[in-house]
Amino acid sequence: MDRTSHEKSQVAGLLLAAGGGRRLGGRPKALLAHRGRPLVEHAARALREGGCAPVHIVLGAGAETVRARAELPGCTLVDNPDWAEGMGSSLRAGLASLAGTGARAALVMLVDQPGIGAAAVARVAAAYDSPSCLVAAVYDGLRGHPVLFGAERWGDVAASAAGDRGARAYLKAHQSAVRLVDCSDVARPDDIDTPEDLGRLE
Repeated sequence: MDRTSHEKSQVAGLLLAAGGGRRLGGRPKALLAHRGRPLVEHAARALREGGCAPVHIVLGAGAETVRARAELPGCTLVDNPDWAEGMGSSLRAGLASLAGTGARAALVMLVDQPGIGAAAVARVAAAYDSPSCLVAAVYDGLRGHPVLFGAERWGDVAASAAGDRGARAYLKAHQSAVRLVDCSDVARPDDIDTPEDLGRLE
């Protein structure tokens, strides 16, 4: 394996799957059914098939039930006791869990976007070029997920992550450094947030 291929293999997958689904009546998003299996399984598979390794999954709401019901082979499950504070706490927990793994970048996905699969993951991961890089998928000109953070940026990303904003503030402050990768032709960035959105699940 040449050096470039080896470095690309060091893009870790980080799945944020701790949400409690407040607007869905308190149904943990990780356990919503899609094609007969929990959403968390589909997202984890997208990360693996998109070339990410290792894959870490941050759990929060219903964590024990997710562990019992979901089949997540080869994934590292990370508990976030502060999940109710919002996505920022899950991003911090996930990045902390990747320290020491040797990963040179973290590719972040959200569990409630079933329209984003392995093709978008692979496309964003392929844009990795250094431990300082920033990459984000775009859909019809709007930035979305997956987002990739080179390892040299993890500390600052974690420090800026607060509430439900995740890394939004960091990306806005460093937008000139973000490499945008169009994924409009291979994925849909729709969130599952409300009962009306459940129609997007199969």
